[in-house]
Amino acid sequence: MTESRRAAQAQANSAAWAETLADLEARRARSRAMGGADRLATHRGGGKLDARARIERLLDPGSFRELGTLVGGEVAADGIVAGSGEVDGAPIMVGAEDFTTVAGTIGAGSNSKRYRIAELALRNRIPLVMLLEGAGFRPGKHGGRSPTDLIAQARCSGQVPTVAAVLGPSAGHGALVAPVCDFRIMSRHGAIFTAGPPVVKESTGEEISKETLGGPGVALPSGVIHNVVEDDAAALDTVRHYLSYFPSSAWSYPPSRAADAEPRPTPELLEIVPRDNRRVYDMRAVLDVVFDDSDWLEVQPNFGRGIVCALAHLGGHPVAVVANQPQVMAGSIDSDAADKAAHFIMVADAFHLPIVFLADNPGMLPGSRSERDGVLLSGARMFTAQTTATTIKLHLTLRKAYGFGSMVMSLLGFDDQVATFGYPGATMGAMSAGALSRAAKADAELSDRLHDAELRASFNSAANLGFDELIDPRETRTALLGALRHGLHRRQAAAEPVLRTAILP
Repeated sequence: MTESRRAAQAQANSAAWAETLADLEARRARSRAMGGADRLATHRGGGKLDARARIERLLDPGSFRELGTLVGGEVAADGIVAGSGEVDGAPIMVGAEDFTTVAGTIGAGSNSKRYRIAELALRNRIPLVMLLEGAGFRPGKHGGRSPTDLIAQARCSGQVPTVAAVLGPSAGHGALVAPVCDFRIMSRHGAIFTAGPPVVKESTGEEISKETLGGPGVALPSGVIHNVVEDDAAALDTVRHYLSYFPSSAWSYPPSRAADAEPRPTPELLEIVPRDNRRVYDMRAVLDVVFDDSDWLEVQPNFGRGIVCALAHLGGHPVAVVANQPQVMAGSIDSDAADKAAHFIMVADAFHLPIVFLADNPGMLPGSRSERDGVLLSGARMFTAQTTATTIKLHLTLRKAYGFGSMVMSLLGFDDQVATFGYPGATMGAMSAGALSRAAKADAELSDRLHDAELRASFNSAANLGFDELIDPRETRTALLGALRHGLHRRQAAAEPVLRTAILP
């Protein structure tokens, strides 16, 4: 073939492709337009980002690769924008419901996309993030024997990190995505419910707003949502922050970061932690001093507030912190706090985050209301979660740890801790000296003896190796960091998912 004929053939080929590629681009453009200019303007006017802008804010710039762009045909992306991208250079799968397109409802195509991104997250061993704002299944568009996306998502549990952000009203099937995820965050615009106000009105006659039905004021106390932030941007930034502590999957270890890893004294703790057990202090101030910086992330700060659950760094290594909060009920552990901690411990264990227990509690919360709330069941759930955890465990008793409250905080012999520490003067036992005196109707002399024995408890325990060591509060960071470094030497084989043999009660 002559050069001129080759040029003519190439030109003809290009011309033949032009019409097809123009059609492809037109279809892509229709999908990218989502619900159209008017609906997008209304959506953004409410102070929210649209689905594509949410993905852009979440991911590293230019990293998004869409999947199923043309699914739905005339219904843009069939109501969900989905694909892969990167967060801080690490790959993830992401789906964002598009409320401007048929209210973000789920059709056959979007159900398949939701299943596909969860399937790929597990297959490729990378996190799954779902950005929710939708009205559930589309009327008349479901049924039959097609697989539900929740099957694939449930299979991700404990295998890859899963996160849900509720950024608007989320109802029905779509709302079920959130509680299946490890971490759930909501903006002030969010609401989550089994069925929305119209269905509630039709079913029960109750007239109720979205906010009253499932807004932050309901979703936080119920435990359905972990954290609430002001807007979309803050929610997406928090998702990035959360993922920074985790490995891509249970087949790898959490990523360490460059940090000032040198041991350092913590004299500030002498001012923060009162010597008198009856005085309160904020455990969060202890975390600020002990861990690498104050940029740690608290999970469920407004639920079960007697325990602080946080993600932090110690010597550059991601750790999960479970700490009693003396500011709340003197650090007593109620049902909500135990349930929160149990879930947090299981997530940390699944992804090989070392757990640091900071104990300062008078025990499980007593009383008729606490018993009606099922404090024993919740305490058993937390105990089972922590004692079956296979990850590195470190324990420190700051001032007190009594009864079952000490056991759920891993102050227990032969519980596979890498290290157990206590401050001198820490008190422990089945119950406090004051409670024991009242229970025994002790006279003044016996009460004094019981109180004196309580004050010697830490030294008596250390004399029998109840603690590996009693430490000066100024040695706290140094002791925990040294123990963590030794514990990390166990990572001489490839990481694997946790094999769970216990059923949580």
